[in-house]
Amino acid sequence: MEDEAPVIYGLEFQARSISAQSAETEQIRFLVGTQSLRSENQVHHIDFDDENNILNKNVFLHREGEIWNLTASTVDKNLLTTCYNKTSESKAEMKAALWRIPCDFDNSDDSSHSSLELVCHLDNADYGDMKSVLWHPTGDNTTLVGISDSHLITWDFDASSSVAKIKESTGLESKGQPKFTCVRWNPHHNCTQVATANDTCIRGWDIRSMQQVYNIENAHGQLVRDMDFNPNKQYYLVSCGDDCKIKFWDTRNPTEPLKVLSEHSHWVWSVKYNHFHDQLLLSSSSDSRVILHSVVSLSSEPYGHLAENEEDSDEDAEEKSAEPPKDGVIATYEEHEDSVYASCWSTADPWVFASLSYDGRLVINRVPRAEKYKILL
Repeated sequence: MEDEAPVIYGLEFQARSISAQSAETEQIRFLVGTQSLRSENQVHHIDFDDENNILNKNVFLHREGEIWNLTASTVDKNLLTTCYNKTSESKAEMKAALWRIPCDFDNSDDSSHSSLELVCHLDNADYGDMKSVLWHPTGDNTTLVGISDSHLITWDFDASSSVAKIKESTGLESKGQPKFTCVRWNPHHNCTQVATANDTCIRGWDIRSMQQVYNIENAHGQLVRDMDFNPNKQYYLVSCGDDCKIKFWDTRNPTEPLKVLSEHSHWVWSVKYNHFHDQLLLSSSSDSRVILHSVVSLSSEPYGHLAENEEDSDEDAEEKSAEPPKDGVIATYEEHEDSVYASCWSTADPWVFASLSYDGRLVINRVPRAEKYKILL
């Protein structure tokens, strides 16, 4: 059977932020934020009908400004946060706010766009421009974590009163004036740790004490753009950066990477582990390409533990190769014509992923069937 063709959706404006609708585990849904200086910005609520290979959409106005970062709640499928550029005559500031999607999915072709409902602003008055906000990974409490240019901040969000209060913060102490580029929540260690990147350095933090727990100096030759934690193996972290490389780390021994991938020819903006099958890794770059990697050697599903029982079963079976699967590129996707700033896996279907390029092109792809069956069978 042939693989299905990718599904392509064009936004009216430029865009750089996408998030799977994390609390929605039944339907394949994504949220995309636009980045237009001239027009009212939008959040596109995308529903992918896998059986019929079609997209449905809702579009909501985001009147506050151009969206630089967007994250869906892990608790409530209708909540999201945005970090946006608020411009006035005198200055431009990066702010953060929490929003509610006003209605559930609606397949009508009504062209009038309703606005997102503002739940609350996230106070950052003392901390400078906001870069990113994250929801608690397991969704079992109301803590939010975010970064500004130079501070790591946690908020307590009270859904009943729609108020978010700053709980803790700590400043970035380093030579020069480094700025945070990204933050990732560690799903292990009872979700008490996050990792941040600034310049070429990756730092681990305990958010209870706001103290550093590890430091990977010179993780990349140039700026670190993104990171992700292996969902199934604690201590394992992947990072990517402007040196065109993807690197794998064990945070207990951060002096040398476990493995380095050099498949992209320009800055790597995004790297994401599959939520279920951690040998699958997704990366996107300003070389306009999205690459699906297989990293079996560092995964939680090593080859060989089922093989020995199959020797006597069927000698003619063609698939009973004793050759273990190797690390490598599964597929390269070239549907984009501009920098692919963001990519993410669906939280409802482990074989579906989306990528977004700056020209507003959203592409939804699937893991090739051959690879899927290799993993499942």
